[in-house]
Parts: sequence; C-alpha cells; structure tokens
Amino acid sequence: MKKHNFSAGPCILPQSVMQKASDAVINFNDLNLSLIEISHRSNDFVEVMENARSLSLELLGLKDKGYKSLFLQGGASMEFLMVAFNLLENKAAYLNTGTWSSKAIKEAKLLGELVEVGSSKDKNFNYIPKGYTIPSDADYFHCTSNNTIFGTQINEFPITEVPIVCDMSSDIFSRQLDFSRFDIIYAGAQKNMGPAGTTLVIIKEDILGKVSRTIPSMLDYQVHLSKDSMFNTPAVFPVYVSMLTLEWLKNLGGISEIEKINNKKAEILYSEIDRNPLFTGFVSDKENRSKMNATFNLVDNSLSNRFDQLWNEAGINGLSGHRSVGGYRASMYNALPLESVNILVDVMKNLEQKA
Repeated sequence: MKKHNFSAGPCILPQSVMQKASDAVINFNDLNLSLIEISHRSNDFVEVMENARSLSLELLGLKDKGYKSLFLQGGASMEFLMVAFNLLENKAAYLNTGTWSSKAIKEAKLLGELVEVGSSKDKNFNYIPKGYTIPSDADYFHCTSNNTIFGTQINEFPITEVPIVCDMSSDIFSRQLDFSRFDIIYAGAQKNMGPAGTTLVIIKEDILGKVSRTIPSMLDYQVHLSKDSMFNTPAVFPVYVSMLTLEWLKNLGGISEIEKINNKKAEILYSEIDRNPLFTGFVSDKENRSKMNATFNLVDNSLSNRFDQLWNEAGINGLSGHRSVGGYRASMYNALPLESVNILVDVMKNLEQKA
C-alpha cells in the first residue's frame, strides 16, 4: 500500500503520472524504445518539450503576454547565479526569508551590489518581513514565495516598478496569483511538479539584454531561449514527468481547482495544530503560514518517541522537520491526497487521547 508521503522534496506525484512515466521508460509512444533511449532531437521528444513549455504558460495565464518558458538544469541553485548574471548591472534588492533566499543572496553578491531590504533571520525565519522599501533604482527585486524549511509563505507581494524575480520552487502551480506581476519565475521541479533534474524558468522577454557583462553561454537566458530550451541535452525524463503533471493539473481544472483542495488540506491540519494542546506551530504569524509546508513541534518533547511510532505505524513518510528547525514538517504539495492529511490528524488526536 502506498504510504502517505509528506516529504518536502523530492515531492509526491500523482499515481496516474507515475504509471504513465513508468510505461514510457519501457516503451515510449509505441516506438519499442524507452523514453530515456531516444534522441532528444527526435520529433517525439521535441513534442514533449514544446508541450511542457506551452502548458506551463497556459496554466499560469501567461500565454501570448510576452513570456517564454524554459526547462533548464542545475536546480534553483543555478538560478541564484543565472538571475544575477542576466539582470544585475548596478544594484539588486533581496528579501531574506530563509535558507534559499540566503543562498540566492550569496551567489548574487559575486556579481554586484545587493541591498537586503528585509530579513526575518532574527527569529530563525519564522515570519515574513513587512514594511520594507525597495530602492527605485534597483535592477530587480528578488523574493522566495514559499519556504520549505521554515514553513512561511508570502501572501502579499510588493507593488513596485522594479522588476520582480521570484523563486517559486515549492509552491509553483499551487495557488492563483497575478503571475504577470513577475518578470522572472523559477522553480526546481522536485518540489511540486516532477522529479529532480530540471528547473522551470518563466521569463518576460523584455527584461533581458540590459547588462553590459559577457555572460557564459550556459548561463545566458537568451541563448537558451534562442534554442527553444535545447541548447544542451535536456533532462529528458524529468521534463516528461513534469509535462505529465501539468497535464494532470489541467485536466483537474487548473490552478483554481487545486487551490481549493490545497486550502482545505491546510485548514484541516492547521486547525488540529491550533486545537491540540500537545502541538504548537513554528510560524509566529498565522497569516504567513505556508499551505505547502506546515511546520510544528510537540510542546513536550518527551512524547516524540510515541508520536514517531504512531505516525510510522499509520504509514506516514517524511514528517520529520528540517534539522535547522526540528520538530515536524508536513509537506502538502498538489498531489498529496486529502485522505493523507486526515490520517495525520487522526494520529495527532490519538496521541492526545493516550498522553
């Protein structure tokens, strides 16, 4: 029986996607060849790449609005550097809300001046800073929409004339936003879209070509766009599985429908965290709680062995918190069934009854 997978990443994927992907590894498109054996230049895979790129723009409501999509490699960590190489000429503004934004800041500092407009490091990143000012002369403003480790999520993005770059690795396609407010969106596939190995990058084309530096070819967005995301051999299997996941989401009704399900899952779990006297949420400001990654702790750590035993016996996987936070983390990505959340809540109630 499939376990209830709350792993923070690589993420849970729809079972229908897993079945189609496994079939393609054996025999893709009735070619009597595996997906991972055929040429990435073949018509069969080019069609996969084009479909994946098109679906990503369609689901985000960005088709025919001056945006292009890419499937690149190197994870979001590569994008920390690529963003700066392609956009940072004089000065950039960064919001520091956790481990991944801190890493993005570190990489961008190699290429120019950075202004950290706000940070929640003072309280171990358990809130989203507010009231910060973005310099009007910044080349771009960078933020991370959702923080897997600490369990915070940005719900209000700044209104600014400065181009906005957003790392949406762990909540891409999970909720409705006005995505046209962003000039670059990037997301490692392995948090909410597919297996590790590819990264979706959405780019508003007119943001490029404004820096004076020479950009290495592999780090140049314009090079990748000119080659339709095929400048080098793409990560064939992760792109294909991402395409299947995007098709699954479209057939489900798109982002508006999955958002309703995600809201329900988050409501059920956070209600139990708040109700149950044995647990406490890590995030101080409830309005900034992540709907993708719920972080919580036991009030009495002496109960941890008993709780761990209960959730393991219930077939739950991946609930342990990150080492920098401790406690527990329930990642509720798009493909996680509502049933899994209900099972976890039952375990929490069971612990309360036996305590």
